[in-house]
Amino acid sequence: MAFLSNKAISEVLYWVTRKKWLIISFILSISLFYFPSPEGLSSEGHRTLIIVLIVLILIISESIPLPAVSILILIMQVILGVDTPDGVASTFMSDAVFFIMGSLMLAVSIVSQGLDKRLALGIINFTGNKTWRIVIGFISISAFLSSFIGEHTVAAMMLPVALSLIRNAGLPLDKSTRLSSLLLFSIAYGCAIGSIGTPSGGGRNVIMIGYLSEFGYGNISYLKWMVYTYPILLLQIPLASLVLWYSFTPKQRHLDSAIRKLKVNVAKSGKLNGNQIMAILLFIMVFLGWIFLSPTIGLGIVALSGVFLYLVFGLIDWKEISHNTNWGVILLFGAAISLGIQMKQTGAALWVAEKALTNLEFVFQDVTIVRWFVSVFLTGILTNLLSNAATVAVLGPIVLDMGGSAMILGIATSVASAFAYLTIVASPTCMIIHSTGLIKSSDYFKAGWKLFFISIVLLLLVSYLYWPLLI
Repeated sequence: MAFLSNKAISEVLYWVTRKKWLIISFILSISLFYFPSPEGLSSEGHRTLIIVLIVLILIISESIPLPAVSILILIMQVILGVDTPDGVASTFMSDAVFFIMGSLMLAVSIVSQGLDKRLALGIINFTGNKTWRIVIGFISISAFLSSFIGEHTVAAMMLPVALSLIRNAGLPLDKSTRLSSLLLFSIAYGCAIGSIGTPSGGGRNVIMIGYLSEFGYGNISYLKWMVYTYPILLLQIPLASLVLWYSFTPKQRHLDSAIRKLKVNVAKSGKLNGNQIMAILLFIMVFLGWIFLSPTIGLGIVALSGVFLYLVFGLIDWKEISHNTNWGVILLFGAAISLGIQMKQTGAALWVAEKALTNLEFVFQDVTIVRWFVSVFLTGILTNLLSNAATVAVLGPIVLDMGGSAMILGIATSVASAFAYLTIVASPTCMIIHSTGLIKSSDYFKAGWKLFFISIVLLLLVSYLYWPLLI
């Protein structure tokens, strides 16, 4: 060590101190790799769970940037022998990733035409200038729309609106503030709340309806699903508004200044020009495509088709899209989906669910509590680590085979999979708002844990007091 200066030594020690969780995670991964695989779990499943543990440590500790975590997920799948390079690549790129990529590009295109300002003004004319009313308006509009057309789509539509308000409030667009967190989480949580409202609100709703039908527990119509779930949706809107307001109470109780600037900017821009009208028509086409064509060609292809048309008609150039699109969030979403697929394909997710069920039954000694715990609490936890569709796909058959009312347990599982409030990777909407750079990782848990437990209590009350009346 004599050849190292004191400055060099101090720099090394400083790096080790800052990256201690990165070092710990690598040591832990090597140690767990040489542990024998638990009984009933394949070696690939064992290694997949090692990756999940390491990723959670790195995300929570914020030791390295999230795009680096995303890349590490892909590297570790190959290095640990979970899948081949081509296999990992095929799980990484999917229609869902195309959708996130296309949605972010469409948002950039809308902003470039100044349409975000006009949409923001339209919403403000409805809600007024008080910040708390704007928050309720954001949550309500996001919830209502996402119950019919999917939370990803609504988040992509509403994001430019929030950014326009933040910009006109004179706040920086490269630094997290209470107001920016409040408005952006209003969109993300509103979309999550609304996704339970109808079967078309989320893929996992359709998955559960299919399970109930295939396993002989009964068919549930579009309207009957709404009768079960819409009361929860309506009750969650004011509860989410309160949680967010008291978690991120802003200094700006009124957005008079932002709204005045917004009105002046819109007035200066005059009437809609030809490019703006074309941009609106193209977005309406994309929107209708998401509703009517997505079952055939997928949400992602529709979104990318919209980007293609924006480029072809000269409404935006590629340099602007490339510069303003957050590629890190696309990497993160693709890697998270890839890991979720490996969890399912290797049997790791099923093994975790079955072990949890066995141990919980031993602890509680009451199968009713175990049923509720697995269908609601375990689903809520897993949906913050995997995708909600993967969670329902894995837990659904287990929950429906536990006895009791399959209809109540099945719908409760699907509803609980929407409680994706705790992590960045919990849902595409959480990733979309994180892509702005205005949300800190710690903000998710700050507000999320409160809404998570409130939602669980609300679901318990509704499933015990209201749903039995519908059967």
